[in-house]
Amino acid sequence: MQTPTITRSTPVGHVATAAPLATRVFARHGIDYCCGGGIALEVACARQGIEVDAVLAEIEAELESTNDDVAGWGDAPLDALIEHILRVYHRPLDEELPRLEAMAQKVHRVHGEKDPERLGGLSAAVSALKAELEPHMMKEEQILFPMILAGQGAMAGGPVHVMEIEHEEAGALLRTIRELTNDFEVPAAACNTWRALWHGLADLERSLHEHIHLENNILFPRALSS
Repeated sequence: MQTPTITRSTPVGHVATAAPLATRVFARHGIDYCCGGGIALEVACARQGIEVDAVLAEIEAELESTNDDVAGWGDAPLDALIEHILRVYHRPLDEELPRLEAMAQKVHRVHGEKDPERLGGLSAAVSALKAELEPHMMKEEQILFPMILAGQGAMAGGPVHVMEIEHEEAGALLRTIRELTNDFEVPAAACNTWRALWHGLADLERSLHEHIHLENNILFPRALSS
């Protein structure tokens, strides 16, 4: 597979689409390549306080370090892409969102006196994310995805716009969660539930970034142009 050309001015969403392995680097540095996919790489790096040249070097190293054939969802049939989104991202969230909400509430209830503002804010943010994503996924599954599968993607501009707005709202909540967890750095005195919550939220952010990227930067544009 030919190595794509990536420069300082390449939008991060395009980088993630053209070179899926670059998302490992973005996750490492907390770069939002889904909701923030339209901004240039150098702008995204500046927002995170990191050197764009260092990130470019890391991306190049990732691309050169593996011979694995990364699935090119940009060329996959839309029905296969939707099935992948449902299986890999939607169905796991059915279980994971209630689990993380319960853990966040437990940590706040048991350890709230240690850091009431932060743990209370985190519990509220996790609950808000759950409340955002559950009806969002239902709308995708009952309205938007059936339209695309029926060959009506070009007429789905309205539903797509709504989904993109809701993705932005979910992205804002993810940024709040990252801030409240101090970039998912587990406190030294954290109990097992607290530690599991931090790790679960970090994995949720990684998964949602991949999930929203596939929709915003690949599925939606292809469906609208079909």
